[in-house]
Amino acid sequence: MFPQEVLQSTPHSPGVYMMLDGRSKVIYVGKAKDLFKRLSSYARHSAAEHNKTTVMLEKVSKVDTIITNTEKEALILEASLIKKHKPKYNIILRDDKNYPLIKVTVHEEWPRVFMTRRRKKDGARYFGPYSSSSAMWSTLRLLSSVFPLRKCKGNEVKPRNRPCLNYQMKKCLAPCMGLADKQEYQKHVSNVIMILEGQNRTIIEELTTQMETAAGAMEFEKAATIRDQISAINKTLEKQLIVSDHAKNQDIFGFHRQGAAVGITIMFIRSGVVSGSRSFFLEDPYGDNGAILAQAINQFYDNTINFPAKEILLPFEPESAELLAEKLSDLIESRVSLLVPQRGDKVKLAQMAEQNARNIFDEKEKQDASWATLCRSMIKKLHFIKTPERIECLDISNISGKQAVGSLVCFYQGEPEKSRFRHYKIQTIDGPNDYGMMEEILYRRLSRGLEENTLPDLFIVDGGKGQLNMAMRVALELGVADKLEWIGIAKERQDEGEKLYKPGRKNPIILPAHDPVLLYMMRIRDESHRYGITFHRKLRNKKTLSSELDTITGVGQDRKKKLLRHFGSLKGVKSATIKDLSEVNGIGQELAQQIFIHFHGEQA
Repeated sequence: MFPQEVLQSTPHSPGVYMMLDGRSKVIYVGKAKDLFKRLSSYARHSAAEHNKTTVMLEKVSKVDTIITNTEKEALILEASLIKKHKPKYNIILRDDKNYPLIKVTVHEEWPRVFMTRRRKKDGARYFGPYSSSSAMWSTLRLLSSVFPLRKCKGNEVKPRNRPCLNYQMKKCLAPCMGLADKQEYQKHVSNVIMILEGQNRTIIEELTTQMETAAGAMEFEKAATIRDQISAINKTLEKQLIVSDHAKNQDIFGFHRQGAAVGITIMFIRSGVVSGSRSFFLEDPYGDNGAILAQAINQFYDNTINFPAKEILLPFEPESAELLAEKLSDLIESRVSLLVPQRGDKVKLAQMAEQNARNIFDEKEKQDASWATLCRSMIKKLHFIKTPERIECLDISNISGKQAVGSLVCFYQGEPEKSRFRHYKIQTIDGPNDYGMMEEILYRRLSRGLEENTLPDLFIVDGGKGQLNMAMRVALELGVADKLEWIGIAKERQDEGEKLYKPGRKNPIILPAHDPVLLYMMRIRDESHRYGITFHRKLRNKKTLSSELDTITGVGQDRKKKLLRHFGSLKGVKSATIKDLSEVNGIGQELAQQIFIHFHGEQA
């Protein structure tokens, strides 16, 4: 029940409050203009037992408060704490994808265009995020083929003795060789920005004028190049959905409630063209519609990826609308308007977004129906007793026992649940011993699952009878063998298909190669391989990139880079004299002597 004593030390100040359950886990984060008044309302709350606020307050054992100077600071802190703790009763815009941006480095002498996944305040221009990565790569390919900007990495252009292949292919003007005309290069950069801003028609008009001028001046090769540019841009124009004649940038929120669930769609309009959209399904959100929409807006926009447009169209007024507009204006250092359209074209755009929010439920129904069919097939063909809603799979990655890691993936109702993906470093096994490594990780995972009541419905073991039997020994020892279903999956011979093994069954279950149940099992197994190999590769690269210099006291990352840059390699550092070493910037006589002794010993 809500702890009344918290009111004794709560001031009449703006701030954030966090409700914690009996295990000190944050279950709700909220903000208030007056913390005392807000928490007092919870203390006085009286409603039916099934009321969502009543259910939440029954679980609260402690309330922590953080006082802020202003309500806006509380709004910003609230969004940060929700992202950090992911409380059960807050609106969580669950989207595991990290959507890409296109970056134009206009702050560099010779700008570049490339994909990035993080926005920085570095003077560059950013476009996106792109909800469709294929559309983003298509745009980058277009820009690369039409405008010959440099592709090499680095803020500065390093001089070369001969130009790279891109110059030979007429995809770069070769500023590295001093062959690029600065004015022409900057014109290409301006054209790139115009395309990314959606001003395709303007740029076509300009290019058409340039083409005609070049043709009139008998510069037919130049005219032909511009003609090809116009043709490529026109092809992209044909694929664009134009919804307005104006050149405004707008974000449009669609909101649809169906029972307890809510669908939210955000459409991005750039210069009158639909550039993408994002959709979120909230199964049972806490709060009224105004509060839900306010939390969604507050969470969606941040200072790394999702920057707001200057005009945001909403289906109705959210809670704390003025405060939200102020926060969003600070993000882009320009005024942001939150509008609820009443007439004209803006109403049509709002209706389009609302229809997209409705469609979320149609897609969800199709997805649920598909999952129900697959689930029934699994129960029938694999003879399950439990319904396999949540499935986990374990994979071991190592090279001769070195850099060994275990990777655990989790799928829920047919889709990856990436918040439950885990990597395990092997702690007790040395050398190549896959069985021992798997045994260690199973002990760790199942013990924790038993303690926290987070065991899956089905555990897939990557391997045949041997691996499955070993897994069952661990499960029996921990007393969880009958608490979940078990399957081993293995292709034991190259000319044979996948075989599925069950505990207590002598022969494997062999399903047709294109059976949906088998394909789903393989998808989960393959995802565990991918997840494990990615992490294993990172560990290998980290070890490869480490240097013997890292073991010398006083030589940090900065000094290591200076030494390697000065001498060209570790071999060059080893063969250097104390005098040579001391001449490197940041390496004094004393440290130079220490480095020399490390490689050659005291006697040398």
